[in-house]
Amino acid sequence: MNALVLSAILGVVMMFSGVVFQKNAPIKTTGIIAMILLFLANCMEMRGIRFFKFDVSGFMAFDSYALFFNGIAIFATLIYLLITSSQMEKVGKNFADYLALIFFIIAGITITTSFKSLLTLFLGIEIISIPLYILTGADKKNLKSNEAALKYFLMGSFSTGIMLMGIALIYGSQGTFTIDKMNFTVAAKSTLHIAGMLFLLFAMSFKASVAPFHFWTPDVYDGAPTVFTSFMATIVKAAVFVGFVRLFGGAFGKLEDTWSIWVAIMIAATLFVGNITAVFQQSVKRMLSYSSIAQAGFLLFGVYAMNDAAREGLLIYSAAYCLATIGIFAVLSKMTDYSFEGFNGLAKHQPVLAFTTTICLLSLAGIPLTAGFLGKFYMLKAAIMTGQHLWLVIFAVVMAAVSVYYYFRVIQAMYFKEGPVQSVAASSFEKYTLIAVCVLIILLGIFPGTFLGWLYF
Repeated sequence: MNALVLSAILGVVMMFSGVVFQKNAPIKTTGIIAMILLFLANCMEMRGIRFFKFDVSGFMAFDSYALFFNGIAIFATLIYLLITSSQMEKVGKNFADYLALIFFIIAGITITTSFKSLLTLFLGIEIISIPLYILTGADKKNLKSNEAALKYFLMGSFSTGIMLMGIALIYGSQGTFTIDKMNFTVAAKSTLHIAGMLFLLFAMSFKASVAPFHFWTPDVYDGAPTVFTSFMATIVKAAVFVGFVRLFGGAFGKLEDTWSIWVAIMIAATLFVGNITAVFQQSVKRMLSYSSIAQAGFLLFGVYAMNDAAREGLLIYSAAYCLATIGIFAVLSKMTDYSFEGFNGLAKHQPVLAFTTTICLLSLAGIPLTAGFLGKFYMLKAAIMTGQHLWLVIFAVVMAAVSVYYYFRVIQAMYFKEGPVQSVAASSFEKYTLIAVCVLIILLGIFPGTFLGWLYF
């Protein structure tokens, strides 16, 4: 509750900061301080200190899992602001508004991770989505950005309609929106609530870029300003998966036999489409867009397995994926050429950027001693523990091996090829922050127990 109320208030504060301050520097400082306060407030609630106590009438439950993920999301957003806020200033004149929208998205994330009613789930998803449509089209003079925003809005509206249809059908069969009051037993299975469940599965899959509902992702990620692509491809996507797990684990858990085969097929399709298509890309930004689809395939194991290992794995995977992707996109925003050739010789001209890019790519590829390896390990372990569809685990390992090829193409270009300077120099502060991100990725990969120990506060 602390994070939900404060993020909404701080979003309004950031809107007015654009009126009070004429320069971006104090707005930037205000935004970073506000995010630190938000993180501390969430940590205090994890220790039982609540600033706000409202009767939510069973619509939300701020349990340890939701609070812990909110902590990950806010901390990742803080790092995101530290590394990329200078790039955000270059997108347009509305810097304060961009920060305000990010705080509103955090409010939507806290609702999505703690919902107990289908109505609050819908509210949380829309509070996340609408600011993202605006941020995608933030570069108003760029036709590609405008096209991406329009495409995202139209496709997002379509998926919202599907979600509403699913919620309506569930209400028609159960007579309630509250998850705890629903009676989804095999004996009570009806065509109405099976149809509603499938509509919700498809709508959430669209929001999470899961195949075959991923088709909007490459164009939107490619067209949006790079600085906002990293935010929507990481923190927001991970939050949607936490909501996904809460929905199917809480509401539809007793119907697992019905939907697990659908999810298994979608995992295989997502891994295949994301990885194989990424291999043939000539732009690193577009390659990362397709690789984010492949990463969604691994995150979907959290929904498929639905056991303790999956829930813990989802948190580790989310933290690892957010840190690595924010790091690589921060470097990408410094590049003037997004092609693989644009990275030629980067290690010679910008050794720190090349080194941090390498660590982030190794984590995304799932190389041991990085957080990405632990994330993939936990997800596969969770899938094996179900004892079903073991072919899916083997297929995921093969696809992870394929991903090594396109991630190492960038490393090869940076260290083993010569090329002119294709990047803008990063400040000392940005370099130190990127190094700190890499240290976190390695520490999380070596000491996951310490990280998970915080979950059971």
